[in-house]
Amino acid sequence: MIFNKSKQTFALCFGNRGFMPGELILEAREDMKKAVISAGYEYIAADESASRFGAVETRDEGRLYAKWLSERRGQYDGVIFCMPIFVDENGAIEALRDAGVPILMQAYPDEIGKMDFQHRRDAYCGKFSVTDVFTQCGVPFTVFKPHAVHPKSPAFARNLSDFAAVCRVANGMKRFNLGCIGARTTAFKTTRFDEIALQKYGITVESFDLSELVHNVQNKPDSDPAVLARVERLRGYADCSGVPAANMAALAKIGAAIDEYIAEYSLDALSLRCWNEMETILRVCPCVLLSELNDRGIAASCEIDICSAVTMRAMSLASEQPSAVLDWNNNYGEDENKAILFHCGPVAQSLMAGRGTVTEHKMFAKNDPGSGWGCNEGRIKAMPITISNCQTKDGRLIVYASEAEFTDDPIEPEYFGCAGVARVEDLQDKLIALARGGFKHHTSVGVGHMKAVLDEAFRTYLRYDVVEIDKRGH
Repeated sequence: MIFNKSKQTFALCFGNRGFMPGELILEAREDMKKAVISAGYEYIAADESASRFGAVETRDEGRLYAKWLSERRGQYDGVIFCMPIFVDENGAIEALRDAGVPILMQAYPDEIGKMDFQHRRDAYCGKFSVTDVFTQCGVPFTVFKPHAVHPKSPAFARNLSDFAAVCRVANGMKRFNLGCIGARTTAFKTTRFDEIALQKYGITVESFDLSELVHNVQNKPDSDPAVLARVERLRGYADCSGVPAANMAALAKIGAAIDEYIAEYSLDALSLRCWNEMETILRVCPCVLLSELNDRGIAASCEIDICSAVTMRAMSLASEQPSAVLDWNNNYGEDENKAILFHCGPVAQSLMAGRGTVTEHKMFAKNDPGSGWGCNEGRIKAMPITISNCQTKDGRLIVYASEAEFTDDPIEPEYFGCAGVARVEDLQDKLIALARGGFKHHTSVGVGHMKAVLDEAFRTYLRYDVVEIDKRGH
């Protein structure tokens, strides 16, 4: 897996209020810097001499901080607003109303035995003053449990990790390019989407006719260095020993052509029309190419499922690991909380229990032998997962997220493609919610439990319509 995991940077902002014990702010500055660094992140902070105790209290101090922050735009992924005491909300809103990134509200807890005037903080109460004014002004912010938390505590370290993930999703989804390679197949009206609705949320769809891709592939010589490099990459990526040379060359040419689209149009994610022209004209099934793209950090869905590519990207940003799009395909015996999630083979190799084997697609081979080389077959490994997907409706982007796990329950070897057994609590209720909500037969799957992170990014910063499918939510 070659995800680019660069260190995130947080801008630190500290609040003040004149009649409170301001000396506590100096201690908080050091606490917060150490907490951020020890958690593996970086920080920027205004100089301590820029204002009293290096904090914001008055509107003028807030404007000074806002100017300092604007001069460093692009250098920080989020802001941590630290409230060591009951701070002044006027300076806070002036400082951060134009931050343009997620803002984490942190308030110090008071300590039993230190409740005299020199030590009592009252940040527990003051946090509401700040969040109230931010809400009045329409400035989004993040609050986590517990309401008051010390920067040196394990609870704050968890808050910081979750906030970093929220920042990756909110910033990464705010504006990105999504490639649509080919038209939706007539048979799959379930994957319809509204391109203008997506644009409203900052998602630019770049559309390419499949005939152009076919033309590019057919005009690439086998000796093209990009093609040769692709052949070697695929051989190292999965077991391609059974793939005929001509089909291997075709897969490599398609991969090289897709890479050209990615580079020229700065694509962050894509969806591909994977049947049936690929099989009838180029004699391949491009599953393994999508698998490899997902391992590279380019969210890649099949069957022109643009909406799945959206949630795949969100989960990859949150987890910094590949995501996948899978069919709600089969019940698992009599267990009502288990289902087999499957696709032909676009699952990232790093999410599989073992090295995948590139085979001929059995469905295409049935009527047209030799036409479906490219499925990356195997089994998905046991792990905690999040499931999520979205749809566009009446100009809105509607999304759900829930948590589950892939188990190590066996699936018979005769079951073709790449699949895993998922255990989903209250699965039957969730399936009813998805059916009544008009969601498709696909779900996107990400590594780890991140429903809270996705909900926070989707609702607070991206303004998606979040549908709750968990039993407690309906």
